Amino acid sequence: MSGLLALLDDVAGIAKIAAASVDDVATQAAKAGTKVAGVVIDDTAVTPKYLIGFKASRELPIIWKITKGSLFNKMVILLPVLLLLNAFAPWAITPLLMLGGAYLCFEGAEKVFHWLFPHRDEHIEEDMDIGNPAQLEETRVKGAIKTDFILSAEIMTIILANIEDGSFWFEASTLALAGFAVTVLVYGTVALIVKMDDIGVWLVSNAPTPIGRGLGRGLVKGMPILLTTLSIVGTAAMLWVGGSIILHGMDVLGMPWIYDQIHHLAVAVAEAAGQATVFVQWLVVAFLDGVFGIALGMLLIPLVTRVVNPLTEKVSDAFL
Repeated sequence: MSGLLALLDDVAGIAKIAAASVDDVATQAAKAGTKVAGVVIDDTAVTPKYLIGFKASRELPIIWKITKGSLFNKMVILLPVLLLLNAFAPWAITPLLMLGGAYLCFEGAEKVFHWLFPHRDEHIEEDMDIGNPAQLEETRVKGAIKTDFILSAEIMTIILANIEDGSFWFEASTLALAGFAVTVLVYGTVALIVKMDDIGVWLVSNAPTPIGRGLGRGLVKGMPILLTTLSIVGTAAMLWVGGSIILHGMDVLGMPWIYDQIHHLAVAVAEAAGQATVFVQWLVVAFLDGVFGIALGMLLIPLVTRVVNPLTEKVSDAFL
């Protein structure tokens, strides 16, 4: 009996350790996941455009296809590659983060440039030609998954960089959990957004009370406002996060001057404010990181549009 009790005590101890490990993984995944807010908002804001021109009945199936592609990008391609880099070439993580940060700055600055100087985009106009719905759906899904790959690479790299040091399996589990959670959050939110107007129309036609019908009308009228707000917030978040990543990477690589000046100025402004110093300091840093992000992004626009994009299309056409 004493042997059985000892065995049960050992099993209970192992269970406690396992539970603590699972809890640590979940905690680390949540903490790391909060660092990718800007990319997540952008991902959520970008995806609905791929559903333009389709029947309402095809919206959720298309989102599901993109979701599966996103999970494949994160779990099958990016997760093992990033873990191998982290194990054998950790010095590459910071440059990769900076490359992703530069991409965010470019994307955010390009959106601002389009708002300030509206102009035609031949690629978008060609894409709006519906043609064969089945072929268009396949093309749109492939395009969305390609875009998701870039955003997912940035998301997974940021998450990995914010996981506290641990064993290989701890890092792998945390990265997988955080990546899965972000994917569910993004595409669950997208599904809710694209069906919101349908829910509103249904409430207007079927709600038994004036309050319900009024809520339906509010949903239908509010969707354009929501999408516009989401686009603005997503752009601001991209510029802030992208600028922050670049500046932090420069600090890590031994070029701290801009990073230090921004933080010194933020501390001085916060001390002068006298109240809510932590929030004021964060606000100043975020604003200046965003200013740096849009300045860098504007400089990258001609480089990316005239050199990188044509080169990428040639490589993509050669291998895909």
